[in-house]
Amino acid sequence: MKKTVFIKERKNRYMKYKIETEINRLVNILIKEQEPNGSWTYPFETGITTDCYMIILLRTLEINDEDFIQSLVDRIISKQDENGSWKLFYDEEEGNLTATVEAYYALLYSGYCTKTDSNMRLARNFIINNGGLKEINMFTKVMLALTGQYKWPEHFPIPVEIVLLPLSFPVNFFDFSVYARVNFIPIVIAADYKFSMQTKRTPDLSELFLQRGDDDWEKEINEWRSFLSTIHIGIKSLIGLPHELHRIALNHAEQYMLQRIESDGTFYSYFSSTFLMIFALMAHGYSKQHPIITKAIKGLKSNQTRIDDHLHIQYTKATVWNTALISYSLQEAGISSSSETIKKAQQYLISKQHYLYSDWAIHNQHALPGGWGFADINTMHPDIDDTTASLRAIRSLILSNPVYRQAWDRANHWIISMQNDDGGWAAFEKNVNKSFLSWLPVEGGTAMILDPSTADLTGRTLEYFGNFTRLNKNHPFIKRGIEWLLRNQEKDGSWYGRWGICYIYGTWAAITGLVAVNTRNDHPAIQKAIRWLYRIQNPNGGWGESCKSDIHKKYISLNESTRTHTAWALDTLISAENEETVEINRGITYLLESSHKNDWTTTYPKGQGLPNGFYMHYHSYEYLFPLLALSHYKNKFFK
Repeated sequence: MKKTVFIKERKNRYMKYKIETEINRLVNILIKEQEPNGSWTYPFETGITTDCYMIILLRTLEINDEDFIQSLVDRIISKQDENGSWKLFYDEEEGNLTATVEAYYALLYSGYCTKTDSNMRLARNFIINNGGLKEINMFTKVMLALTGQYKWPEHFPIPVEIVLLPLSFPVNFFDFSVYARVNFIPIVIAADYKFSMQTKRTPDLSELFLQRGDDDWEKEINEWRSFLSTIHIGIKSLIGLPHELHRIALNHAEQYMLQRIESDGTFYSYFSSTFLMIFALMAHGYSKQHPIITKAIKGLKSNQTRIDDHLHIQYTKATVWNTALISYSLQEAGISSSSETIKKAQQYLISKQHYLYSDWAIHNQHALPGGWGFADINTMHPDIDDTTASLRAIRSLILSNPVYRQAWDRANHWIISMQNDDGGWAAFEKNVNKSFLSWLPVEGGTAMILDPSTADLTGRTLEYFGNFTRLNKNHPFIKRGIEWLLRNQEKDGSWYGRWGICYIYGTWAAITGLVAVNTRNDHPAIQKAIRWLYRIQNPNGGWGESCKSDIHKKYISLNESTRTHTAWALDTLISAENEETVEINRGITYLLESSHKNDWTTTYPKGQGLPNGFYMHYHSYEYLFPLLALSHYKNKFFK
């Protein structure tokens, strides 16, 4: 008996040593990567689309920055698959038609590739074999129309007068998500003018139209007709002559963009909206050398980063998100809040808290600003996730520093005020969830058009309040959040996570949130989720989920384990189980044994922007989430 106990204690000491060694390794990596200003600037990688569009933009404006363009070309070529296509994620079987068209066009426009190059012939064959330009998504068709490759429809599906409809109207401009608004506004301006710009370098893609009329928008227009009738009824109710209302609407749309330009020149800090804004302004009469346009281009170029010695244009920067999560994970690992690392991070985060009213206030008119945004340049576009993440990171100083306490109080009031009427929390705005709009024929559906309550946002918000403010299920607004989660659990026990991949992420957020606000561990919803996680664990002890889950809206295994998915699953189980289980032990062992793993699973997207369109690889996740899971495991089971 004594021998058995001795062996078990020896095994535990060895496991604890290995865990502490891995924690220290991850901590040292993160501390070493911190910038002098206290932030972390890990790349926010989003495929090749931004690289392609940057080339197309520069060539269209005849800005011949050759070294810069050549570097982007090199990265795009490096991502091409053997069959000539480009993919959005590793296990996308044959490739992605839209991404391949974007790459093919950009490479031709760069001038560094020709149609006779072997890789370009493969790309062209892939495009033709998969339906040609007719089958690409609407936003890429817009880009092609802007650059003279696709004809504009006679009447664009969304009339610019939508910006004039009052908030009281059944459908108005602010019923769309902020992401939809900032991309639609420049599109409707350019479409209204039927604006396009070609140069001597512009390639000819006409061979990619397989039949006459393939560049007709009739299908898109027909799918929008029922919705358009509602909009046109509203427009007819506006007082004024039609041509005068049209002029006012165009000017209003222009001002909407100009009033939301950040200090670096970008429109709401996003690549796509800024790219589109540049064309919309030119359509409206701005010269391509106008200071607003040249500054916007400079802002887009400032989003460049280097990945594996290749230049990449980030969709935006994730600096606040990275800094908040990393600072929090380091503190959970035992790094003192009085250390220079944490103090510098906290000072950086405090400097990024928002003080401006913007679109979020349209549906939340009685709240003061107080949130945080995603990007370092972001001053007017806060979100719930970055706000709770930042508060976790600065929480240690609120009792001793009145500046931090004021920031804390303002942010808490803002978060509470942003709770949706259904009890959940969305990413950016309040009650932007008119479900009938999700049926509009736009790629991404609900994810593009609306900003509804989600399991990941609601769960993470509850986790923050439960663990860091000591609020629990007895508080009315917490109770409403719990009820939303319980109503929206999937039949298999999981939750869908909007901003991560996907059901593992949503389940992690939901369960850690429920547990934090004192929901019983033996609650049927929690037990059902635990059984689901155990059921999908891989034979090697880890977890891994495919981006296909996001497309098909059901869990699809990656058939491989990733460190990030494993960390999310483990953190969920550690929070919900009172004692260590065999499955938890196997997961921890996987994290320890894969500490130096460096293959396609390392770079596989763990975040999503739009289903089947836009996926995100956060380079920081490979460090911070395993660190968080290991630290929570150690703190709970090796006290």
